[in-house]
Amino acid sequence: MFEQIITSYKSFLYPFAELIACTLELIGILIIIVGSVRALIRLIQCLVRKAPFHVVVDLGKALSLALEFKMGAEIIKTVIIHNIEELAILGVVILIRALLSFIIHWEIRMEEKSAEKKPEVKQEEKAETKYEE
Repeated sequence: MFEQIITSYKSFLYPFAELIACTLELIGILIIIVGSVRALIRLIQCLVRKAPFHVVVDLGKALSLALEFKMGAEIIKTVIIHNIEELAILGVVILIRALLSFIIHWEIRMEEKSAEKKPEVKQEEKAETKYEE
């Protein structure tokens, strides 16, 4: 009786967890695509206007958000782990993604600090945003 309940629970939970994990990974991929295209467009605009550009921050924020979705998918995948080898691989993937997220956050902070130190860049960026409006 108890084994039947567990079997029916697993037959519902595993496909549902896989569907949610795949959806989260797809959202992460879409965020990377949209963020990359936006950063490329902004880079081209800055090159055409010969204005300074700080695309690293915009692209970094998009990549960071995408990594958060992808790590959420990996955490959900822990529900459907069948053996210790799969758990080890999943742990390494989560560790690598967390390290990437940390590096991206650090790079964004460094880029924002360097932008704060250059007041002439800030004034040009303000003028640029007024132009875009």
